[in-house]
Amino acid sequence: MNNATATRMEAACSLLAESERRYLLYELATHSGANLEEVVGQIAAWEHDDDQTQVDDETRQRVYVSLVHNHLPRLADYGIIEYDLRSGDIVLDDGFDDIKPLLNQFKQTEDDPTLRRLSSL
Repeated sequence: MNNATATRMEAACSLLAESERRYLLYELATHSGANLEEVVGQIAAWEHDDDQTQVDDETRQRVYVSLVHNHLPRLADYGIIEYDLRSGDIVLDDGFDDIKPLLNQFKQTEDDPTLRRLSSL
């Protein structure tokens, strides 16, 4: 493996290490795009393994701030997404194809309760 490949793999793992980024990318992969306000509630619900209607405003605000100040800019810097804060629109960019296989592996693990328990040991 050459240094460029190793660096890309490390960057992909680092990007997907944060659950909020993974949850955002799961949503974008399913719908090809999303609106920030809508995705905030979904991410907060996934984090708390709850329904969107049960997520309080404080949790929504925390997720919103985290996305705007950390996760969206980081994903955009790597060419994974494009976003417009004024409209709230978020879409996948060309770099998504590079991390999609790894993201799918994370999703399979998080969707399987047996694998989830093993990964928390």
